[in-house]
Amino acid sequence: MPSVRPPSQIRWLALIAFALLVLRLFTNTRYGFHRDELALLDDARELAWGYVAYPPLTPALGRISLELFGESLTGFRLFAALAQSISVVLAGLIARELGGGRGAQIVTGLVAALAPFSMVAGGLMQYVSVDYAWWVLLAWLVLRLGNSGDARWWLAIGAAIGLGMLTKYTMVFCVAGVVAATLATPLRAHLRSQWLWMGVALSLLLFLPNALWQWQHDFISLEFLQSIHARDMRIGRTDGFLLGQLYGNAGLLALPLWLLGLGWLVLSPEGRRYRALAWMYAVPLLLFALAQGRAYYLAPAYPMLVAAGCVAAERWLRARRPLRLWTSRLGAVTLSLWIAAMAVGSGLVGLQLAPVNSTGWRISRAAHDNFAEQIGWQDLVAEVARIYSCLTPEERTRTAIFANNYGEAGAINLYGRQYGLPRAISPVNSYWYRGYGMTSPQTVIVLGDDREGMADTPADCVVVTRIRNRFDVPNEETRDHPEVFLCRNLRMDWAEVWPAMRKFG
Repeated sequence: MPSVRPPSQIRWLALIAFALLVLRLFTNTRYGFHRDELALLDDARELAWGYVAYPPLTPALGRISLELFGESLTGFRLFAALAQSISVVLAGLIARELGGGRGAQIVTGLVAALAPFSMVAGGLMQYVSVDYAWWVLLAWLVLRLGNSGDARWWLAIGAAIGLGMLTKYTMVFCVAGVVAATLATPLRAHLRSQWLWMGVALSLLLFLPNALWQWQHDFISLEFLQSIHARDMRIGRTDGFLLGQLYGNAGLLALPLWLLGLGWLVLSPEGRRYRALAWMYAVPLLLFALAQGRAYYLAPAYPMLVAAGCVAAERWLRARRPLRLWTSRLGAVTLSLWIAAMAVGSGLVGLQLAPVNSTGWRISRAAHDNFAEQIGWQDLVAEVARIYSCLTPEERTRTAIFANNYGEAGAINLYGRQYGLPRAISPVNSYWYRGYGMTSPQTVIVLGDDREGMADTPADCVVVTRIRNRFDVPNEETRDHPEVFLCRNLRMDWAEVWPAMRKFG
């Protein structure tokens, strides 16, 4: 790989990234906390080296947000927005490493900023949002290693892998791509370098605290992942993995660009010098397909392919300079319309702009349910508080709120304080480890269940209300389990039954 690179367009890339961040700061407050964010808030308050559903880095970032901004929706989502903005800059720098000039770098940054998955991820504080940036960073680092020939870059690669594993365990699929790229390209010469093995050691050292936590907790996350994967397969969430790669991650309008980039990396004499990126895409693609993963798991691999496509297109245009005067204005108009179309499409799908139940809302709802799962949590808590307030003061002292999913538990713990509600208890994920409290509840308000599920409860249970929200938005709470139960005269030993209650969600 050549060591000479075109001038960096870092100022333009930083401007695009900053514009995207500002857009996020002004749009991330439209609805409310997502159910995943509500659980993450509770985990951020209970810092540990591991959690049932994910590694510890994202809750740690959430804790920093809480310390800096309190329970601000915009503040809590800041790191997710930053991760996407950083990815924009890194994508443009990948184009530079591939030999791309000003146009290739800037267009790469724009396309990366407007990718539908990235647009949604920048508005939700989830581990997938942070994981995205580690994959893009790793692609850039591998290119820097190859272009510079400086084996010390393995330390940075090792650090990125270690931090990525502390963010989301699917980083192991990206690592498999890096291993394949190392073995199948001239990078294998580094197998004799101490820096490569020092990078491996660094990645393992960073991941060690979470590995020890998993060992102490009987590798509970493996059991969780198996359970969630079985559920996803059962309800069809893993269907259409390969088809989903064509439209759901980089976006349908970017399809020709990243396909061009992949072809350039594999077939072009110039592109084959960077074929490590092709391995970093093909191996995770194959592994996710075999494992029947969800389509968005591979979303972080597309910025590098988009960069390759922009570089290939730029080189093709440069080779046809006689046409340049004739096509310059037409090309500029075409490019502007294409970028505008991407912005409109991705904005409708990913930005929290449209009023609830408007046409724009329905368009985004057709693509995903993330916005619907941000609606109604305060209404739910207010209704639970109404039921709780109807109990006698004596009964309230021995009453618990039992949540069958983590969104309900997180909502009670976030919004319930203003009503004087006790903290929710839940058998789901890491909530189960926190137990049912110092004393055994004798009365329980039950959320997230149905009559069939409550039929064998050893107590006197009645339906006391149904969950609704002020916008009449159908979501998991209002559609799947809207009934709220009040159970008195519990006839069970909590210490005996709690260990068997654990479940995953």
